[in-house]
Amino acid sequence: MNFQGVRKILVIKLRHIGDVLLAVPVFRALREHFPHAHVSALVNSGTEEVLRGNPLINEILLFERNVKGLSPVKRYLKEMGFLKQVRARGVDMTVDLTGGDRAAILSFVSGARYRLGWRPKKGFPGKRRLYTHFSLPEAGDHMVLQNLDVVSQFGIDTQNLSVDLHIPETDRALVRAMLRKQKITEDDTIVHIHPTSRWLFKCWKDEHMAEVIQWLLSRNSAVVLTSSRDRREMEKAKRILSLAGPHWKCIDLSGKTSIPQLAAVSERSSLFFGVDSAPMHIAAAVGTPVVALFGPSGAFNWGPWDNKSSLSGVQRSTFKSPYRQRSGVQTFGIHTVIQREWGCIPCGSDGCEGTKISKCLDDISPGEVMDVLREKLEKP
Repeated sequence: MNFQGVRKILVIKLRHIGDVLLAVPVFRALREHFPHAHVSALVNSGTEEVLRGNPLINEILLFERNVKGLSPVKRYLKEMGFLKQVRARGVDMTVDLTGGDRAAILSFVSGARYRLGWRPKKGFPGKRRLYTHFSLPEAGDHMVLQNLDVVSQFGIDTQNLSVDLHIPETDRALVRAMLRKQKITEDDTIVHIHPTSRWLFKCWKDEHMAEVIQWLLSRNSAVVLTSSRDRREMEKAKRILSLAGPHWKCIDLSGKTSIPQLAAVSERSSLFFGVDSAPMHIAAAVGTPVVALFGPSGAFNWGPWDNKSSLSGVQRSTFKSPYRQRSGVQTFGIHTVIQREWGCIPCGSDGCEGTKISKCLDDISPGEVMDVLREKLEKP
């Protein structure tokens, strides 16, 4: 399709950290198709670090999520002010990778001549009319490909499906200093463990995680454990460490790293082990082999993305989700997902029968995980 006079492009992704990161190939497709355009990203505050420093993007705009906690009048004024700011930018094209009502309104109010997005499946009446072009993504495709479908179905495509993440050298240096302080050298094998998620029903049993940590330490691997600064996640991380017991090669960085520093920890590590979460996607983006536990989510949508395997010359039109099974243990390039092969998976629920506990995760044994980790660690 021939898009004329596209000088300013706004990509809207009002989701969580991992979702934003998986949108990177869309920016590459836009940059390749419109090399001289000014490309902006509009994302939720707190997610911008996975895009910062990316040469494909000229500017990052932030939507302050705390607006939702304001009084109705203050929220209205704040949202109207933000809409005016978006309108004043004079963009020629919007690419909505969110699918929600707010993003649809922002796209329309921008005044862009071309407004691309997914075909709305729900929302307010007339929502479809807010777009000029919408795609029909396949639900079984990986989110990297679903995002790219929004533009590729209109001729804006790329063969480079890498999900890149920029790490400032200052953050690399800080992580190196942290490790040196703990007497971890360049010769040490490091396993980065991130056992938590903002959604606790995606987490494994603390006792199981502690057993795996003890096993890794017994093999003389160094373990770096991280979590977000969320109170519940930090408490879970501390409990896991208390069950594992003290060890000088077990380093607790829970709640102590920024997103770039978290990425630097993964980059320095030989292996990442964790659950379905943003740090899992970050580790994959920096090229570290990932072993991830999946419960209610579909790996075919959300499994760790292997940048090198995605560049193997496969035609985009024929390249679907690299995780082809509905569930079970699956591998894509250097990454492996461990998941039960039950008929109810993926259910997409927040735990079984509203309990916030996923039996399909609890059923995975430490021994199964150790077998996969051993194979990864022993590869030359």
